[in-house]
Amino acid sequence: MKLQKILSYLRKAVQDYNLIQDGDNIAAGVSGGKDSLTLLSALAAYRIFSPQKYKLAAFTVDLGFEGGEKGMEKISEYCRQIDVPHRIIKTDIGGVIFDIRKEKNPCSLCAKMRRGALCDEASKLGFNKLALGHHSDDLSETLFLSMIYEGRLSTFLPKAYMDRTKVTVIRPLIYASEKEISAYSKNLPVMHNPCPANKNTQREFVKDLISAIEKQAPNSKKSIFSAIISPQRYNLFDKADKDK
Repeated sequence: MKLQKILSYLRKAVQDYNLIQDGDNIAAGVSGGKDSLTLLSALAAYRIFSPQKYKLAAFTVDLGFEGGEKGMEKISEYCRQIDVPHRIIKTDIGGVIFDIRKEKNPCSLCAKMRRGALCDEASKLGFNKLALGHHSDDLSETLFLSMIYEGRLSTFLPKAYMDRTKVTVIRPLIYASEKEISAYSKNLPVMHNPCPANKNTQREFVKDLISAIEKQAPNSKKSIFSAIISPQRYNLFDKADKDK
């Protein structure tokens, strides 16, 4: 997978959802995983020919897990190579989730706390945008998680304004699939995920579930994604004519 393909997805998302404007200061949330490093790589390259001129920095949330420092060094070195400032945000999120709250399904709370830490830091330092590396598979998985575990139809948006911090969260890789990102990220310094719950979560169950559906119904992933981003195809009970 070449960077040009990833950039084509990023450009389409930027155009379709007006994700980047002239003069934006964008903080990219970089965990060191394949998704966030691909996002950083693409945003760094897009600066060269983007019609919108923007500044870019990488923000990494240190969750406080043992041995995480080595990964941080790899991220910092990569950021130097692509001329992007890198800032590490020290937190005790890992301890709060696993030691204090002892969460059995920690992903949702962890994501909220990490996003909160990123938005707070971005706001404090004058960044008006926070870019996250969610892709099309994440979008579908979040919908299934909401339906199965919360009984509601909900997923994240490509762009969302955070009232408290006045930071806009953008997701420029929304059109790229996890498979395509995995193929591209083989050339990136992806770090090991130190989370104790890695590969043993509700999201992992949903990921496996959607993969099983895909085996029985090829192209179902594309159909699910298309259903989410196509509001004209929406037809649920709030559309019912209650006057008849």
